[in-house]
Amino acid sequence: MKILILTLKERVERFYDLASLPASYSLMFAGDETDPSRLLSLGEDADVIFADAIRPVPRELIEKMPHLKLIHSEGVGYDKIDCAAARERGVFVCNNAAANSQAVAEQAVLLMLACLRRTVEGDRMVRVGRQMEAKSTWSLEGIRELWSCRVGLIGLGAIGRETAKRLRSFDCPVCYYSRTRRLAEENALGVTYAPLPQLLSQCDIVSLHLPSAPDTFQFMSRENFRQMKPGSILINTSRGELMDDSALIAALRSGRLAGAGLDTLAPEPVCPEHPLLQLEEPYASRIVFSPHIGGVTVQAFRSMHRSVWENIRRIEQDMRPLHIVNGL
Repeated sequence: MKILILTLKERVERFYDLASLPASYSLMFAGDETDPSRLLSLGEDADVIFADAIRPVPRELIEKMPHLKLIHSEGVGYDKIDCAAARERGVFVCNNAAANSQAVAEQAVLLMLACLRRTVEGDRMVRVGRQMEAKSTWSLEGIRELWSCRVGLIGLGAIGRETAKRLRSFDCPVCYYSRTRRLAEENALGVTYAPLPQLLSQCDIVSLHLPSAPDTFQFMSRENFRQMKPGSILINTSRGELMDDSALIAALRSGRLAGAGLDTLAPEPVCPEHPLLQLEEPYASRIVFSPHIGGVTVQAFRSMHRSVWENIRRIEQDMRPLHIVNGL
């Protein structure tokens, strides 16, 4: 069994005991290489591709690997994999569904608190001797506590549900929008359903929990930002592709948004020229960024890597892998 690995070698070695793998397994680490021709020269005869969730696995690569049986995303996302090409070839595509849901939910709550408390801005002011200025100004402007905010979750999948569980500890009123109502989960989680326009117009904090897909591209459009409650906060721990960045900037400048907490931007890797990184003050300080590390925890990686190697073993034994996402 030959496995072409398109993720950090150090991460694979840290989060799984490779010595426990069968001696017949041959691991080919591609490092940061993304050029299909070079990847083919390294692993054209591989049976499996094990890929970082943000690494592209294009048609050009899939079509020229005659022994390929499985493409496995290291994480939850699989939008960088050409699933249509895999389906045509009869290649399984798998992800690690829900493996990092608790980790990302923690990050979502962290960003909510960081925006409300102006954590990053406050840290910068203290470091340059402006502590009393911040304290006196903010005490007059007012700082909201999380329990006083109505939180709207857009999407109630695994991460949305875990976020709702954590918000119960803050006594927040929580509502959600999903294309399908989830009555059993409403009762279990203590959340209420709201149509999207109502959620946007009534919630103090809106948190995105949607996958990246053609029908969610720039989901937060100029029109959806216009419907948000004045002075509200937007949280995105999903994917940067869900956001119309120019619309977000306009919402901050107009005062429609008081702040945003963003774990993801598009495209990745993020360049210094990204428009959100070029935003002028005072609006720049109203965004809290984190480097797409919502799901990057020891516990999540151990779970995800265990699942990957389990599925590879299942392929070797001619069994269907778990968490198939390409409809085969």
